[in-house]
Amino acid sequence: MLTTVLALCPRECKSLVVAADSSSVHSTARSWLDRRTFAATDFPLESLLAAKGTQRITVISPALDEEATVGAIVEEIRAHLMAPTAALVDDLVVVDSGSTDATARIAADAGARVIPREVAFPDIPVLPGKGEAMWRALAATDGDLVVFVDADLRSFTHHYITGLLGPLLTDPTTHLVKAVYERPLVEGARTVPAGGGRVTELVARPLLNAHWPHLAGVAQPLAGEYAGRRALLESLPFATGYGVDFALLVDTDAELGADAIAQVDLGVRLHRHHDEQRLGRMAAEIWATALSRLDPDGRIRRNHSGNIEGTATLVQFSHDAQGLHPQDYPITTTERPPLTTMPPDL
Repeated sequence: MLTTVLALCPRECKSLVVAADSSSVHSTARSWLDRRTFAATDFPLESLLAAKGTQRITVISPALDEEATVGAIVEEIRAHLMAPTAALVDDLVVVDSGSTDATARIAADAGARVIPREVAFPDIPVLPGKGEAMWRALAATDGDLVVFVDADLRSFTHHYITGLLGPLLTDPTTHLVKAVYERPLVEGARTVPAGGGRVTELVARPLLNAHWPHLAGVAQPLAGEYAGRRALLESLPFATGYGVDFALLVDTDAELGADAIAQVDLGVRLHRHHDEQRLGRMAAEIWATALSRLDPDGRIRRNHSGNIEGTATLVQFSHDAQGLHPQDYPITTTERPPLTTMPPDL
């Protein structure tokens, strides 16, 4: 089944994205889609090596209990994109977000530079969340171009990296590159084509179409695989939780415009899926991130204190023979400030 899913190629996937009927697509979004969508195969490794020049490239993979997949990702990058084979990637960092399994050891054995979240700003208490790990890892590295890759991928190839770097290395007006991919839902022997990405379809895409319609051509707004120029990334705030991917997209648009963003079709993405309640908590964080940008003055009621320690809560339910059981779950609403604003002595 996995072989069948992976048979979809980036070029074919791109044609599906761009050739779709667009009679009702916002004209600005359609124009952006046509001009700013690429395929990983558009950027062969040799051309990227020639375009790299003196720029340093860092790959960052935030990881929390990903011992089953992180080693293969690191090995693939080291084997194909790092010296002595090809000196495209200069620094490969796995930032351990407090794993309780063998994630850190496996990543180090595979050849990554493993750092704990606390390595940057050790005097600032660590907050939970993917965005927190990314913000601290960005501060602990120095690459001119930075690629973020989730550590739970089961479909990873080094073309993910070359594809995301392609527009940055070949077009100086590009500052952020998002991944495009097919996201099947694989449950045992059953595969649902395009069944993954449920939070994208139910939350992120409606938000973009309603409030940022010129970004409606971004196929995977919550993609965890993307690349950016350090100068841009250090100028933006980082949502500490799952809102980080959405925030970086819309904040880049606000700062530099949509044409500073590109997307590259990487083919198929297989990863660990979450249950509906976990997805609900992720959706709540993304909505909170969007709301903070749509309503920065707080005129719409929030259920959090709004300070660095404040979190919202989401009530979810379970049901059994004894009845209905509500439970409060914390929703991360905190955002870290742009690194350019951080005091140099921290």
